[in-house]
Amino acid sequence: MTAEAAAWHTGSFAVDVQRQADGSTVLTPRATLGAYPRRVTDALEHWAALAPDRIFVARRRADGAWQRLSYRQALQRVRALASGLATHALSAQRPLVILSGNGIEHLLLGLSAMYLGVPYCPMSPAYSHRGSDFSKLRYVMGLLTPGMVAAFDTPQFEQAIAAAVPLDAVLLGDAGLSSGRAVHRLETLESGDLEGVEAAHARVEPDTIAKLLLTSGSTGQPKAVVTTHRMLCSNQIMLHSAMPFLLDEPPIVVDWLPWNHTYGGSHNVGAVLFNGGSLYIDDGRPIGQAFQETVRNLSEISPTVYFNVPKGFEMLVERMEHDETLRCSFFRRLRACFFAGASLSQYTWDAMDRQAMSARGRRLPMLSGLGATETSPSVTFTTPETDRAGVIGLPAPGCVVKIAPVADKLELRVRGPNVTPGYWRAPEQTAAAFDEQGYYRLGDAVRLLDPEDPTRGLAFDGRISEDFKLSTGTWVSVGPLRASLLQALAPLALDVVIAGLDRDYLTLLILPDVRVCSLAIGAAQPLSPAELAREPRLLQQLAERLAAHARTQSGSATRVRRALVLPEPPSLDRGEITDKGSINQRLMRERWAALIAELYRDTVPAHAVCVV
Repeated sequence: MTAEAAAWHTGSFAVDVQRQADGSTVLTPRATLGAYPRRVTDALEHWAALAPDRIFVARRRADGAWQRLSYRQALQRVRALASGLATHALSAQRPLVILSGNGIEHLLLGLSAMYLGVPYCPMSPAYSHRGSDFSKLRYVMGLLTPGMVAAFDTPQFEQAIAAAVPLDAVLLGDAGLSSGRAVHRLETLESGDLEGVEAAHARVEPDTIAKLLLTSGSTGQPKAVVTTHRMLCSNQIMLHSAMPFLLDEPPIVVDWLPWNHTYGGSHNVGAVLFNGGSLYIDDGRPIGQAFQETVRNLSEISPTVYFNVPKGFEMLVERMEHDETLRCSFFRRLRACFFAGASLSQYTWDAMDRQAMSARGRRLPMLSGLGATETSPSVTFTTPETDRAGVIGLPAPGCVVKIAPVADKLELRVRGPNVTPGYWRAPEQTAAAFDEQGYYRLGDAVRLLDPEDPTRGLAFDGRISEDFKLSTGTWVSVGPLRASLLQALAPLALDVVIAGLDRDYLTLLILPDVRVCSLAIGAAQPLSPAELAREPRLLQQLAERLAAHARTQSGSATRVRRALVLPEPPSLDRGEITDKGSINQRLMRERWAALIAELYRDTVPAHAVCVV
């Protein structure tokens, strides 16, 4: 371990390598996985006894003050709520579903279900948006057959409830509905039989289902990933191997990431709960004006570890360049940052290092890894020795990784206690998700940093399902190309959609960062995406950036010839973007097929960017 890694108390990894006859490589961590709790809520009981008055969770009220809940208070309410849930005959066949987003009530209710041994499903609020056709919501309700459905800020969900929530499901909320449908209040649950609850709690085993987490449904309808207590508990102990500093002091986390995703709801909430930390719920997000709430929270609450997606870090470093109060508060007691979901651009990485040097006098570990909902979530982690763009590190103790050849790629596969037993009520999809040796197929491609020495680590090489061929038969590796294009276009582009299936060359659709692009061309106020799509000054800047990128590329599979700026943002309702901001390349290409076709005409639109 380097002196820098030792100073920050971050992890290091060593693996044994086995080459298999079929061309696969198996990486087995030398360190063994430590003991982990039997149940997720064991951690809540532990910290309620050890540090009863420590803040467990906090969220701003409408008046701006923080509503705080201690570990003692949280455990008391969790046990009381569990007693009420026990009176409603909930089970794996009739689970709890939560429609609303992050909140203290959501957290307490989810923990109560786990305490009782009842699975719960935190659903994306996007499924219930007004104006949606509610088709995904209806599908999921049919798949899960819930016994109870919770929706806080209940009137906001009235249309969704009427359209999709079964009449035989108990409805839980905080306000009545104009339809007159009965809504039970949370406080009415807190008056049950605690003795009976403790008997049910004692029956909860490591393989009891804790959650049913939905996949994005990007290739069809969502699947419900069976997530057990063993999966969640073992993965938190794996996290200690990458971030042992979590054991040094209780972590303080300011976080917006949605709990219907495994990163926010399992990884981040778990990191707080298992290490006796304090979670400050951030109602901001890295989108437009909503980011101002994140700035407000981080200017007041100094985190010890910060989790985000790459776009969140990009917006943060840009704001910190001009906001000393934010910069000083953010770095005051920070030990490390962690990102997931996509590669962080070197532009953002360098800016973060520069600001850390200014605030703290040394660079800050920027850690990452790779995982999935089905692995609860983490499989690999980086260390300060391997923290550079695109690197995903090595498997954590307890995870045995196989790198298997698929076409001209290497697919990452894994076995371990953190891996799901399968998809709920979907035996065929479950069988297809595992190979003949029982390894879960992540669908992510990786490459060895050093083909002769796999112990050097792995780099992300895109989603196998996203790659396509040009008309020449040349494969386009979308993931790495997307990362390099975002680096070239930073900070003007939020994301890019790469097109060219069965065509002679690559084209690009660019999702502009409205605020940054407007500033870059000196606009007096932010322009709309449609206005930016035809703004000559922006198109000229993009052309220069793409031309510079093209000069560094060696062939047709990495060089973009033409591009257009998208005139409107991607849609959550249509699944084109997730709550975390990840773009679905396939759906975006389908939606904008006509626009892409214009880029392949002999005469391209006047507002197209042509790279020469």
